[in-house]
Amino acid sequence: MKHLVICAAVVLAAASASGHDMFLVLPDHDFEEGAAITVALYNGTFDKSENTIDRERMIDVRVIDGKNQGTHPATSQWREEGTVTYLDFESGSPGTHVVGVSTAPRMIELTAEEFNDYLEHDGVLDVLEARRRDGTADRGANERYAKHVKTILQVGEVTTDSYAYRLGYPIEIVPLANPGNLGAGQTLEVLVLAKGEPVAGQLVYASFEGFHTHDETGSHREAVKTRTDDSGVARIELTRPGRWYIRLIRMLPVAEEGVDYESSWATLTFEVP
Repeated sequence: MKHLVICAAVVLAAASASGHDMFLVLPDHDFEEGAAITVALYNGTFDKSENTIDRERMIDVRVIDGKNQGTHPATSQWREEGTVTYLDFESGSPGTHVVGVSTAPRMIELTAEEFNDYLEHDGVLDVLEARRRDGTADRGANERYAKHVKTILQVGEVTTDSYAYRLGYPIEIVPLANPGNLGAGQTLEVLVLAKGEPVAGQLVYASFEGFHTHDETGSHREAVKTRTDDSGVARIELTRPGRWYIRLIRMLPVAEEGVDYESSWATLTFEVP
């Protein structure tokens, strides 16, 4: 019993110190032409939002339709219910759509223990190992972070190449095939871009609805853990149909007064038929 209590305390401590991933969530990614669409913005996990997001924090919101035409929804199209922020809009030209949200940077100050727990919990393992290697793991950290999220949905029957539209966010996950044309057992390749350039060696995680747990340290357990290759491409094995997400955190040390690290968070959500 004592061992279980200690393990539970470790999990809770890691979870409280870690950051929240941000996801654009849909119960279904297929819509008829002219449909009214509601996308939920979760700040927490793929399964649950912990808090709403202020509109002032969103520096870019875009909907790309089946003809690669982009629109910026009005602030009035956002609403809140409980801990979830919702965007309401009407579908554009038939085809594959992309919805993106990019947030402004924010600062957070963490103790050494809090920062190390967060790195381990959220899988920012390269930074954690570097801190242990260079002897800075006992130091707190000031982190500047921003989040950049996308989702792919389908309007009508015909898929289009809009799935690959690049929004130009500071960090972006770009699928190299339309997930709507793939099925369970196939592999989705995605390109990771930072300021438009491929990122090699980036840790990338992916999982599907209903598969997200934590180990005894509080770290995420997900269906896929991989890295981008030298061309910035990661390969995600789609083991089952349903709703999926891909996520990553790119964190770099910063030589700037008052800032130790800068992180860019990215997620992509989609549905496998």
